[in-house]
Amino acid sequence: MFTATALSGTKPEQYAELLAQVRALLHGERDRVANAANLSALVYHALPSLNWVGFYFFDGRELVVGPFQGQPACVRIPLDKGVCGAAASTRETQRVADVNAFDGHIACDSASRSEVVVPLYSGDTLVGVFDIDSPEPDRFDADDQRGLEAIARAYLESLA
Repeated sequence: MFTATALSGTKPEQYAELLAQVRALLHGERDRVANAANLSALVYHALPSLNWVGFYFFDGRELVVGPFQGQPACVRIPLDKGVCGAAASTRETQRVADVNAFDGHIACDSASRSEVVVPLYSGDTLVGVFDIDSPEPDRFDADDQRGLEAIARAYLESLA
């Protein structure tokens, strides 16, 4: 049985602890849905000031909602729309301080004010995106981005 532990220390130290928890949680399991579900729950409950954490998987045409924690979400997102679409199509993490200022933002949860979306690629193949939202403007900084990118890499490694 897995039990999360409280995070302590500086933000980079907290992300290192969280990454260790992620690796322990995903160890030995290769199912992408099971791992995405557990990872979403872990991150949602471990980090402060979040209102949505989850995955969108690429179905060959668009992003389709996968396991998540938070309010009900948009089911499908085209690759040319929103923060998730931008991350998937540019292959670059999108860190948005104010989602209302992001051209083409899709407001699945009107409470979201800032967002980080990490693209998930296996080689050249788009798997999907890892999406984290906050009701606080400018909630995420460079430490959050690096920590969430490391968590996303651990997720991808668990599928190999």
